Amino acid sequence: MKKLLLSSAILLGLGFSATAASAQSYPGEARFREIFKELIETNTTYSSGNCTVAAQKMVDRLHSAGFSDKDAFVFTNPDFPKEGGAIAIIKGTSKAKKGVLLMAHLDVVEAKREDWTRDPFTLYEENGFFYGRGVSDMKNIAAYWVDNMMRYKEEGFKPKYDIKLALTCGEETTGAFNGAEWLSKNHKDWIDADFALNEGAGGSLDENGNRISLSVQGAQKVYQDFTITTTNPGGHSSVPKPENAIYDMADAMKAVQKLEFPVMFNDANREYFTRMAKIKGGEVGAAMEAIVKNPNDKAADALISKDNAWHSMLRTTCVATMINGGHALNALPQSVHTNVNCRIFPGVSVDSVQADLVKAINNPNVKVAIVEPRSIATPTPKMGKEFLEPIEKLADKYWKGVPVIPVLSTGATDGIYTSAAGIPTYGFSATFSEASGNYAHGLNERMRVRSLMEARQFQYELVKYYATH
Repeated sequence: MKKLLLSSAILLGLGFSATAASAQSYPGEARFREIFKELIETNTTYSSGNCTVAAQKMVDRLHSAGFSDKDAFVFTNPDFPKEGGAIAIIKGTSKAKKGVLLMAHLDVVEAKREDWTRDPFTLYEENGFFYGRGVSDMKNIAAYWVDNMMRYKEEGFKPKYDIKLALTCGEETTGAFNGAEWLSKNHKDWIDADFALNEGAGGSLDENGNRISLSVQGAQKVYQDFTITTTNPGGHSSVPKPENAIYDMADAMKAVQKLEFPVMFNDANREYFTRMAKIKGGEVGAAMEAIVKNPNDKAADALISKDNAWHSMLRTTCVATMINGGHALNALPQSVHTNVNCRIFPGVSVDSVQADLVKAINNPNVKVAIVEPRSIATPTPKMGKEFLEPIEKLADKYWKGVPVIPVLSTGATDGIYTSAAGIPTYGFSATFSEASGNYAHGLNERMRVRSLMEARQFQYELVKYYATH
């Protein structure tokens, strides 16, 4: 790896050492690998796993580093004994600020051994990659949070402000007991902080493994499902008639397909397109600059929206995802139900999206219902200088010249619960991935070894800075 030489004045001004960041290894890496391996090889799927077991293993690790039972413990809901989590705290010397919360979910998406090249619940390291369920979503982050908390404790580090850790369950499965939601509603005192660091954004690599950019999630869209229903008295299929529940649904779904929500901006996606315009340049860059200045610029929107991800970052989106209808092969359908999944721009109400769907479909015989429980509305955190500048300066130490770009996530994480509880939550992993992705939620999930080791050390320094400034 190439050594990075930076201005000592810049880094020391932010409290960071100017030591080259591209060392081949960092202190305590062997133990970190053990923690990571232990997490990956503890099954935490909803169907057959146990988050409480994983949480207890991490608490045992923290205790071995000097945490007391009061400062590191497992929590469970009696009704969901396998879906527990862990809390840890290093108390600050000052109460002037509430400190920082480090978040990670322990549960992982289901994985079948017969589908994978390798056992998904065994950690493999091959050709510069880790493989296993959870190596990128998100036991990698859970492992380095635990490891770094142990490092702080063993070093005798005395932060000015609290450093809190919350490992939870239930993020990956709709309807499961969600630890982050439960903590936000029942024990905010355990997790309360000035802001939280969670999953949600990382770095991008080109096809040759070179770093392109480093993203920070400053906002995330709200997830909401709607059930679209058409009904009809039905009848015998030998005597068809124009009125048909399936035809009504087809017309309704064509209307949903054509429904285009307006361009909207907040701190996250405005800053994203502003910075990305300079990187892209040319016609695309000019379009990005234009749409930031005028969200109603249709020509700029049309060009940018050729990219599906950019299109989604600019607005609320709705799409049909499941359909079920009819009751017999030889009968006219009496009812059809379609699930329409919407990712709602922060600040836009669920009710207003429902109204837009009704207006677009424009058929009183088609019913549009909100699928309960409705997703929680979350405020968008401010991407202030005091939060972003330390990341930018430290990134310049590790990966000189790689731009830091705030983003609005088109998906949702447990941050919706903490943000709604008044803890501004940002997604930032400091790990870099290929354009082809880490196959999170898919087969043969992977993570670059180099990326994870650098991210662990980066977050070690970053959290230390936040806890002392």
